[in-house]
Amino acid sequence: MPSAAERTRTLVQSTCSAVLIVPGADGARPDQLVPDARTVGTDGEVFLLFPADSPPVRAATHAQAGELAAVLEITDVAPVAVPNRVRGRAWVSGWLTCAPGIAAPGHMMLRLEVGELYVDDLWGDGTVGPEDFARALPDPLTAYETELLQHLAATHDDHVQALSTLLGHRASDGPCAVRRVVPLALDRFGLRVRCRDAAGRWFDARFDFPEPAGNVHGLRRAMHALFETAQADHGQG
Repeated sequence: MPSAAERTRTLVQSTCSAVLIVPGADGARPDQLVPDARTVGTDGEVFLLFPADSPPVRAATHAQAGELAAVLEITDVAPVAVPNRVRGRAWVSGWLTCAPGIAAPGHMMLRLEVGELYVDDLWGDGTVGPEDFARALPDPLTAYETELLQHLAATHDDHVQALSTLLGHRASDGPCAVRRVVPLALDRFGLRVRCRDAAGRWFDARFDFPEPAGNVHGLRRAMHALFETAQADHGQG
């Protein structure tokens, strides 16, 4: 499974929604606290792009001692329609300063020096140290996950439903039989789905790949193998 540091790094560098919580910006509109862009520097610091007249930039500019305590809150929402769509959250707390000369005119880059991180997602929850965060790499499939999950749900629903044959006793007929399977999350280690049984209860299941998929080509091979296994089991059933 991916480490907590890797999962946090993946969320920070993904397209998940994010909001910067800073003292002195209590009256700001929610959209004024959303960075236009974010990236992670070589030392693990998080760079956040804001309009030059935004509340976070004004707060960082006028902060005493040149730095301001702040928290970047990230929310990960499943890109397909499932119950309980929030897949995870991460919080990056640290000290905020302006980084002039980096952004285009009309904007200011803010630098968040990371002090502590916390992640709570489908894998579990835990704290992450700034050193581990700086060394971690994001999942190589994160840039493609949204498109791939939506493609699976829209175009390959028959293959997705066939995965229920791999769920053992829950795939059999009866009150707990699986009636619906929806792709929920994808990373280099495997595919997670959300299932509904005949009683209307939802539960998650995960299918691990034989080996991590380092790129889209590796993922395609892993997914084909998974679907072929499911179809073979379906045929035997």
